Amino acid sequence: MTSGASSPPGEVGQQRSGGGFATRLLAAQGLVLVAGALTTWLVAFIVGPSIFHDHLSQAGVPHTDTETRHIEEAFASALLISLGVALLAAAAAALAVSWYLSRRVQRSLGQVTDAAGQIASGHYTARVHSPGLGSEFASLADTYNSLAQRLASTETTRRRMLADLAHEMRTPLATVNAHLEAIEDGVRDLDPETLSVLRESTRRLGRLAEDIGAVSRAEEGNLDLQLRTVDAASLASMATAAAADRYAAKGVVLHCEARPVGSLTVDSARISQILDNLLANALRHTPSSGQVTLACRRVDRWVEYSVTDTGEGIAAEHLPHLFDRFYRVDTARDRNHGGSGIGLAIAKALAEAHGGGISATSPGPAHGTTFTLRLPG
Repeated sequence: MTSGASSPPGEVGQQRSGGGFATRLLAAQGLVLVAGALTTWLVAFIVGPSIFHDHLSQAGVPHTDTETRHIEEAFASALLISLGVALLAAAAAALAVSWYLSRRVQRSLGQVTDAAGQIASGHYTARVHSPGLGSEFASLADTYNSLAQRLASTETTRRRMLADLAHEMRTPLATVNAHLEAIEDGVRDLDPETLSVLRESTRRLGRLAEDIGAVSRAEEGNLDLQLRTVDAASLASMATAAAADRYAAKGVVLHCEARPVGSLTVDSARISQILDNLLANALRHTPSSGQVTLACRRVDRWVEYSVTDTGEGIAAEHLPHLFDRFYRVDTARDRNHGGSGIGLAIAKALAEAHGGGISATSPGPAHGTTFTLRLPG
């Protein structure tokens, strides 16, 4: 059957342009003008001669019937001819203006269509200029450009995230593959040391998968928060106790300054996860003999937890990006420290899921860093 055959792209474009916006607008304007012209002509034909006849009778000038009929016919003919010429001139002017405006509107819509097609093809630098047709079209152009910019930023983040994710997976996978090949070649034995290396690599992969799942669920609002009322200071004390052994093993002093500040209605497991991530991050970047302090205080209607370290510090240009997925101030250094580059992103997503927020400040490199978690109290 030929009815199901698709038209070539050129024919489709011609069909669309033939019934485009400009043509339809001109057709609509033409119909309006025709309707207006016919209405004007009909009213003038019916009303004009009658009014002229009344005025001719009131003039008091005697005329024969033939003269009166001739005068009225002359008036009607002149009226209709002049009216017809005027309507044609007005219609031509109106159609010219309509054509000009419709072409400008069509060009503006065509720019949006072309730019949308470029974005659909992956070219996120496409932009639309304001056509100068009023605030509505200017707003459309601004909104479209904002959308294109956001998509470009999202695509950049996605590519960087996939690249970093591939790098994160490559190291443990290479370790597992190398050890398995060594076992197959008889170079290594499947002894406890080899099993420990393999387990650590698989644990790292599993932790990475769990972290990505956690931050995705939090950012999408799909977390099932188990809210309950807990003492705010006790959360800080428990987090300090949970991290004590890790800090002692590295030789970093961990302080807890948790004064009574009242209660919070939160998912205590998730808040503990945030504090654990912050303490783990501080431990990675604080050298032996350094100090980390976890404090808890109330500020107006908020409860604030702060984790302050005496470690490496962070340059000002890196602070706005610390909570982005896989962002690292120093890529090589952080990978050696074993961080996945996603812990702070999880902390931010969990904090926002509770209606709070998280921020970081630092005087600069070698001057330590302070992370502040704020929750509604």
